[in-house]
Amino acid sequence: MSSAMSDGRKADSDRRRQRVVKAVNAATHRGGRISVSGIARQAGVDRTFLYRHRDLLALVHAAEVEPSEQDPASGASAVSRASLQVDLANAQARNARLAARIQLLEKRLSSELGEQAWRESGLGVPTDIDELQRSLTRLEQRNVELTSALEESQADLGAAREANRELTRALNQRVQADTTAS
Repeated sequence: MSSAMSDGRKADSDRRRQRVVKAVNAATHRGGRISVSGIARQAGVDRTFLYRHRDLLALVHAAEVEPSEQDPASGASAVSRASLQVDLANAQARNARLAARIQLLEKRLSSELGEQAWRESGLGVPTDIDELQRSLTRLEQRNVELTSALEESQADLGAAREANRELTRALNQRVQADTTAS
């Protein structure tokens, strides 16, 4: 009995396989969109049947990718799944480039508006940068002159302190000599 059941299941599977092949051929000749669900529906089988039979699934996927046989007089162009995927990838790449460009433009706009608000508030950098640069140069030169004068004064002070020490020593020696002589 199990042999009869096995033969019956095999025959049923063969009939379903033939229906799937006919459905794929018919869909290819019609020129419509081919999908696993559509072929399964047309053949009267469950989608899991196609997924269990890898050769049938490969046949359906090959039919999806192949351009359909359309009447050349109709003027409709054949669009394959691969070409649609390439178009989608190109569109996604373009979207990514545009998003990056928008982000850059938003940053620039934000920066420009911020600078404009800063200037209009009166807190911004004065517009006469050249005058500020000249003033800075004059102040730096004055700083150099004052530093030089300070160094010169410190040298004079050092010399005066040394002369004062020598005079104090000489005076102390004379006072000491006078006290020892008396």
